[in-house]
Amino acid sequence: MNIVYLGTPHFAVAPLQALAAAGHDIIGVVTRADKPAGRGRVLQPPAVKSAALDRGLTLFQPKRVREPDFIDQLRKMGPEIIVVAAYGQILPKEILTIPPFGCVNIHASLLPKYRGAAPVNWAIIQGEPATGITIMQMDEGMDTGGILLQESIPIDAADTTGSLLEKLSSLGSRMIVDALERIKEGTLPVTAQDNAAATMAPILKKEDGRIDWTLPAREIHNRVRGLSPWPGAYSFLDNRLVKVLESRVAAGREGPGSIQAGSAETLTVGTGEELLAILRLQPEGKKPMSASEFLRGHRNLEGKKFSVGR
Repeated sequence: MNIVYLGTPHFAVAPLQALAAAGHDIIGVVTRADKPAGRGRVLQPPAVKSAALDRGLTLFQPKRVREPDFIDQLRKMGPEIIVVAAYGQILPKEILTIPPFGCVNIHASLLPKYRGAAPVNWAIIQGEPATGITIMQMDEGMDTGGILLQESIPIDAADTTGSLLEKLSSLGSRMIVDALERIKEGTLPVTAQDNAAATMAPILKKEDGRIDWTLPAREIHNRVRGLSPWPGAYSFLDNRLVKVLESRVAAGREGPGSIQAGSAETLTVGTGEELLAILRLQPEGKKPMSASEFLRGHRNLEGKKFSVGR
């Protein structure tokens, strides 16, 4: 099929490559604008842009897909179908009606749960045992279209958003190739979503990473996993920001935020219920380190408290 592909982050690279490998004609790739990153604020291309250029594919980076000139250009290209994977903008009706086979989205949740921009993060944060990929027929709403294919995978205890996105990207790659074959054959029925069962996965902000030590340790631990790699879970110790990179739940009790005396290998902190053992962390201005490395450089921490601000 002639495909226009819309995607931006690393999650969207593998499905693009899978569609090309399956023999589909990728007549255009649409991605977001380059953004400044790092301390030097140097412009960095989206992962999909790099993948498209590596394959010699025609690339578009409109500021907004609603721009009339871009819509006209898309219409002239005449795609049979448009495939979307974490592009980052809602498509208007003028685009949805262009391809004869419509627009399909590779969404990283088991819809109708976790509609929105951050479904993988929120599935981990909420302690879900499983998530998956939904191939859906797009409409004008946010992830409200009919379900074409759906498949689940377990969320492992050690999964972070980063590791789970890798697994889901691979799953989505296989599923979208299967879906397009069946769509062309006319053998893939559409199932309406149960809107009453819908939950949302709103976009995350840096402030969402601030740890509330009054929460149970299990909830904090899930937030550490679900906010990795971005925006990252963090707190403050001696008025300096500390990112919590890896943790586990431990038995015991201590005041929320209070550091408990323990082994030289683990930094154990009180919460609203049980303890949070911090295994890896990153103090402000330093490289990531193990808890034991941190403790060797910070003596007499017993009795000190993490705080929610400086």
